Amino acid sequence: MPRILVVAPNWIGDALMAQPLLARLGGAEIDVIAPEWVAPVMRRMPEVKSVIAAPFRHGPLQLRERWALGRELKRRNYDQAFVLPNSWKSALVPFFAGIPRRTGYVGEARYGLLNDPRKAPEAPMSEHYARLAGNGPLSQPRLRVSAEEVEQAKRKFGIAARYAVLCPGAEYGPAKRWPYFAELSRQLPVPAIVLGSQKDREASEGINGTDLAGKTSLDEAMALIAGAQFVVSNDSGLMHVAAALGRPQVALFGSSSPAHTPPASPAARVLWLRIECSPCYQRECPLGHFRCMKEMGVEMVLNQLKTIS
Repeated sequence: MPRILVVAPNWIGDALMAQPLLARLGGAEIDVIAPEWVAPVMRRMPEVKSVIAAPFRHGPLQLRERWALGRELKRRNYDQAFVLPNSWKSALVPFFAGIPRRTGYVGEARYGLLNDPRKAPEAPMSEHYARLAGNGPLSQPRLRVSAEEVEQAKRKFGIAARYAVLCPGAEYGPAKRWPYFAELSRQLPVPAIVLGSQKDREASEGINGTDLAGKTSLDEAMALIAGAQFVVSNDSGLMHVAAALGRPQVALFGSSSPAHTPPASPAARVLWLRIECSPCYQRECPLGHFRCMKEMGVEMVLNQLKTIS
């Protein structure tokens, strides 16, 4: 059985969109290096044997730390590495580990660090990653969360009744954040639970329900999403978590495109207005009008919810 090391993407959503690659490596023993904030998601993927939480921060090269981890992993005798981020530094650990075949997209001119470099295709993100392992069926991401984990999370946060999950944040910036979650929360048929990181506290203000943004671990957030009647979210990491858990959801797109990063689930409904300047992929609306989100009314979301809940 071949032993493979995968350097995971740095964002939760991207990590989930990389799961079809892992599925195409069927029959291999797969270990994953992932940032600490992504590692909980990777641990719930059935294809992964073990996860190495990388002690690296955004920004610094941390060459000594990468060399030390690479030399430690050399003892595992991996046959191949897949480096999914495009950065030069993300390819250092497999190089230091002496892994004989190091595969990834060229990215930041990583010739030498990668000895099996590929040219990136024009494709949705899931296919983008999966093509590194060749052609074949494209599986849907899936995560494992037990019923007991769901009940434990509900008990911890005092949740007894049926509930919806709202995810009003988006790490990339304001242009991805729908501005009407508070209004939506007052019209839902069930109570709302608000999930997100500490950075989403401002986006969660005014929402009618139990505000748990910044108050849960990622594992707890995944458990609460797994138990939700439905989820409404922006294009964010938690959107992809909901899709991987098979929850009914409405996904709201503004500055980004569902053609590129869709929620990969038959239970998902996508709202995207396709106005002439969208997708712009900017953190803030470059034209100042934010029509891609402001013209997406609450009634549109409620109509979509009627088709799934």
